Amino acid sequence: MPGRRKLPSRGELRTWREFIETTEALRGMLTTRLHNDTGLSPGDYAVLLALSEATGSRIRSSELAARIGWERSRLSHHLARMERRQLIRREECATDSRGAEVVLQPAGAEAFHGATVPHLRAIRELFIDALTLEQLAAAGEIATALRAHLSRPAPPPDRAGS
Repeated sequence: MPGRRKLPSRGELRTWREFIETTEALRGMLTTRLHNDTGLSPGDYAVLLALSEATGSRIRSSELAARIGWERSRLSHHLARMERRQLIRREECATDSRGAEVVLQPAGAEAFHGATVPHLRAIRELFIDALTLEQLAAAGEIATALRAHLSRPAPPPDRAGS
């Protein structure tokens, strides 16, 4: 039937499953290493990285949420935990009273700098060293293609069966 989407084949599903399971295993191992080596979670590291790259080590919370790909409510809860640990602080935005800015604290900068080398070492050991240069290039191309595909607007739902 024209217009109907074809389901994945067994081989395609096997590749999908291998991709998902491997990604989850890698993420879990990196999370464990980051926490054991530094005491930071991947969420902590993502926030601290974004703040370290922001002008003046401060960023509006809405922009931070967009930059790290989190919903604002998730970010708000996470920032509260980071604030209690004195890694960041939140301030009212000087240009917009409805917004807040997240500011990197000295303890947060120290934690981020202390975590960077061990985290990058784990990325090298667990990901980069497992691949040839050609495989690494292919992985980059695959990630780029997937990101481009996912950023396109979703097609309208298929109404063929209704």
